[in-house]
Amino acid sequence: MEELLDTLWFKLEVSIHYLRGFLDVLFTPLNSLGPAIAIATIALITVVVTKYFTKKFKTRRYRELREKFVHWYNVRQEAIKCEDYEKGKLLAKHIDQAKLNRVYYDYFLEGLLNNILTMYLPILLVLAYVNEAYSTSNLLKLFGREYVVKLQNFGGEQIFIGAAFWFVLSVVLFYLGWFIVKSIYSTAKKTKPDPYFTPSDYPEGYGDAG
Repeated sequence: MEELLDTLWFKLEVSIHYLRGFLDVLFTPLNSLGPAIAIATIALITVVVTKYFTKKFKTRRYRELREKFVHWYNVRQEAIKCEDYEKGKLLAKHIDQAKLNRVYYDYFLEGLLNNILTMYLPILLVLAYVNEAYSTSNLLKLFGREYVVKLQNFGGEQIFIGAAFWFVLSVVLFYLGWFIVKSIYSTAKKTKPDPYFTPSDYPEGYGDAG
């Protein structure tokens, strides 16, 4: 058992070494832009890649659970529409207890695991890389300083921000920006007039004053 664990650990170390070399080749040209822009660019690339993975890669179990959840949710909605409100409410409660709650729990858990693999784990791996590649000693060697960004608070005290914090802050801001842009786009899309709906489609006299 110990030999198996040693072998697995050795292979993991080799894989990490090759991954580190690949990321070095990929991101080293960004250093000419300075550590702040380089790390922010790495964060942006990470967000774009994780967004793509999260959208495109879903486990088969996740898709199956989603179909089950949508099915039982629709059944529940139909039950509520029953003419006898109290009877419909009771039927919906039975559906919740028998199927919907359990399916939703499994669906939520599978979605969480899917997000761990496609979003959280890649972000943590890149964070570990940034923390190592832009450590204090490497920052001093590459850029002649031990910090990424220097700020000043209201009391005149200087605040030095390191690579890991700057990366996390950049990821959060990019995700927030992505959400805001998506919300604005969705709102604009809903309010955009139908290009195929011409004035002749309106009833006669529609919009006439008086």
